[in-house]
Amino acid sequence: MLKKGDKKVIHAWAFYDWANSVYPLVITTAIFPMFYEAVTSQSDESGELITDMVMFFGYEFKNTELYSYVASLSFLVVSIISPILSGIADYSDSKKRFLQFFCYLGAVSCALLYFFDTNHLEWSMLPVFTASIGFWGSLVFYNAYLPEIADTNQHDKISAKGYSLGYIGSSILLIINLVMIMVFDLHPKYSFLTVAVWWIGFSQYTYAKLPSHSFKEKAVSIKFAKGFQELKKVWNQLSELKTLKRYLIAFFVYSMGVQTVMLMATLFGAKEINWGGDGAKTGLIVSVLIIQFIAIAGAYLFSWLSKKKGNLPSLSISIFIWIGICVTAYFIHEPLEFYLLAGIVGLVMGGIQSLSRSTYSKLLPETHDHASFFSFYDVLEKLGIVIGTFAYGLIEGLTGSMRNSVLVLIAFFIIGFFLLLMVPKQKSIEAVE
Repeated sequence: MLKKGDKKVIHAWAFYDWANSVYPLVITTAIFPMFYEAVTSQSDESGELITDMVMFFGYEFKNTELYSYVASLSFLVVSIISPILSGIADYSDSKKRFLQFFCYLGAVSCALLYFFDTNHLEWSMLPVFTASIGFWGSLVFYNAYLPEIADTNQHDKISAKGYSLGYIGSSILLIINLVMIMVFDLHPKYSFLTVAVWWIGFSQYTYAKLPSHSFKEKAVSIKFAKGFQELKKVWNQLSELKTLKRYLIAFFVYSMGVQTVMLMATLFGAKEINWGGDGAKTGLIVSVLIIQFIAIAGAYLFSWLSKKKGNLPSLSISIFIWIGICVTAYFIHEPLEFYLLAGIVGLVMGGIQSLSRSTYSKLLPETHDHASFFSFYDVLEKLGIVIGTFAYGLIEGLTGSMRNSVLVLIAFFIIGFFLLLMVPKQKSIEAVE
């Protein structure tokens, strides 16, 4: 049986962020988006864009529009399968096995990106799709461990520790990749292999320390169906959990904006900022590193702020800053402006992710079925990302500019901000307020 507060177990849990955060940084934020945009675009000798249109199953799309649709579909799949898997995990007490499966699916998919070929784009986008499923699927089970390994008053600190380890570890690998590319002149495709090795290799420490069983397995005949039954039960419970229900509604809306920004920011910078010549690659990598290192401080800053002001007020401050970020992004064109904005993004990126997770865990009722509650949380987040990324790509496809897509993100954050203000303040959640 699992004992709460074990420092070795807590550190091993947080260390999975060190292992898996190389995927969102190298694959979804830094190197792969620039690689993808470069190989799916055609420019003349002076660097002027000729076309960024691609053919996919006989249909023509803007390259970044297609990318957003593939991302959207992957999140839709995760939102569908996670209830099934969390039901199995809850009733067979097998969270660690599923965490491992999705970790390996994601890592192997990253390795397969080495073979990306625009002449076979339909096949080449498949590992992009499955890597996303692997990463986000693993987080369902990773997050579900948090209430089982630590008491409520530790959640903010532990959550921030995980994100900070992730920022540090992923930044180290990104720097290694940059040395490989810029000093040793290796092809960017080798970076995708390093992500796979890093993710699988360092996750072994987590698997060695996390217990395989945290409670006695429950006797259930059809475990795969229990996930949906548990989600229905969670949904029914929300009518009696007014604070949790309103928080989830706000989270659903503002997460549409947060995750879409994180997925599409590099591609936005590559297309909409006037880098001049070959400056885009260097400039975007610099901005990504700015975000990463400031995000480390940001995660702890908002953890400290939550102690002083409370979780919900701290989240409101973060979302208000996000509104300003998106409004500013719509108007900027120069690299210096993009760098400054990247610094502000880093400050709030870690804070909003860490606080969103820990606030939800604090608001949960007493239960042993944490995977079901976190599955509900993850399903909402993924459905929000489906809407966010699809809307982002659709607006670009219709208007021809990613800049116009930023307008929908502004709307998501404004609505989410006001919905968060409507979350009731109750004595039962003084730790959150």
